[in-house]
Amino acid sequence: MNIRKDDKVIVLSGKDKGKEGKVLTAMPKEGKLIVEGVSVASRHMKPRKQGEEGGIVKMETPIYASKVMVVCPKCGKPTRVAHRLEGGKSVRVCKKCGAAL
Repeated sequence: MNIRKDDKVIVLSGKDKGKEGKVLTAMPKEGKLIVEGVSVASRHMKPRKQGEEGGIVKMETPIYASKVMVVCPKCGKPTRVAHRLEGGKSVRVCKKCGAAL
């Protein structure tokens, strides 16, 4: 999976198509991501402790990583991710402009 936590991504398909957001959590084993403001579900929470409030809480649910594409911070366009060796380390690079991600 080429997407990591704190990457800016755009949604390619589904009900939230076209939305942009930051990756909050990456789950590589499941191939899923939690993206800020995307795939928001309402959950009815019951108060558990004295003085705690219950109610309807909005929370993001995981989406498949194949439904999103990384947005390059330099050119601002959705791009594929390439890898380049720099100083013995593999660095993620924008396919369009060549900037490091």
